[in-house]
Amino acid sequence: MIIVMSTGASEEQIQTVVDKVHSYGLRTHPIYGVQKTVIGIVGDDKTRVVENMRGMPGVEKIIPILQPYKFAGREAHPDDTVIEINGLRIGGRQVIVIAGPCAVESREQLAQIARSVKKSGACILRGGAYKPRTSPYSFQGLGEEALKLLAEAREETGLLVITEVTDPRNVEQVGRYADILQVGARNMQNFVLLTEVGKSGHPVMLKRGPSSTVNDLLLAAEYVIIEGNRNIILCERGITTFEGFTRNTLDLSAVPVIKQLSHLPVVVDPCHATGRSSLVEPMSLAAVASGADGVMVEVHPDPDQALCDGAQALTLEQFDLMMKKLRAIAPIVGRLI
Repeated sequence: MIIVMSTGASEEQIQTVVDKVHSYGLRTHPIYGVQKTVIGIVGDDKTRVVENMRGMPGVEKIIPILQPYKFAGREAHPDDTVIEINGLRIGGRQVIVIAGPCAVESREQLAQIARSVKKSGACILRGGAYKPRTSPYSFQGLGEEALKLLAEAREETGLLVITEVTDPRNVEQVGRYADILQVGARNMQNFVLLTEVGKSGHPVMLKRGPSSTVNDLLLAAEYVIIEGNRNIILCERGITTFEGFTRNTLDLSAVPVIKQLSHLPVVVDPCHATGRSSLVEPMSLAAVASGADGVMVEVHPDPDQALCDGAQALTLEQFDLMMKKLRAIAPIVGRLI
């Protein structure tokens, strides 16, 4: 349920409504728009709110939310959410490009990649510090040492940093180094982790699980939002189907679908979706054409020697060429890179 405040409602009127809702033992999530404020209500017994608060000064109307996701949907927040981090706007006209290795392997490797992708036009550096792998014998990442190297690369290049957090106990640690916390596909429904990243207040990229629907993804985002954190980026990274040629099946239709249902920005990860470097460029171009707010790709100076996921990584030269093509296609759909 949401309470829509009238245009020009005063701060005092808004606070009076919030206090009234709290007096019923319910929680509020004010959403401040350009012209109007919407107050989201969380709790079981909302009928008393409808009965007692219609006609209060500043209240325009009270609307029940029909979708299961109350705050990730457009019913409560019709305008697109734009997340601003150190001057970078995610969800606006600019298509953001996130690039970097699947895993941080060394200072030299990361520095080389960061300098190169920055020169080519990327604005966010990705790199895994903690790697959840199917096999316990696979490379698990360098942990905090990798986080320190990511922070060093940011200091040198000015790129923002995104890295995955896999354990609720590590949220505070990863947040000390990263600008954006990534919740991976395997953890999309790790509700304890979602709650912790919500409480952290850090911007979050939430990746769609391989067997999850769009509704599942939006409900997972709801766990973050109800903790007071609305800085959420959704990521389409492919789903499991019967097709065996690609690692997953990239569901590009999810981009416009999410745009219809939700106000949150959407990024596409063609590397994990396809698992093949030869498909990363065409799927990145298609992602921008479909309305994505960004793409996230893996880049490595020597993919054959990468410690994980080398088959889906672009070389530095391939990434630079892809960026040139992205810059050409973005204006056609009213965007820029």
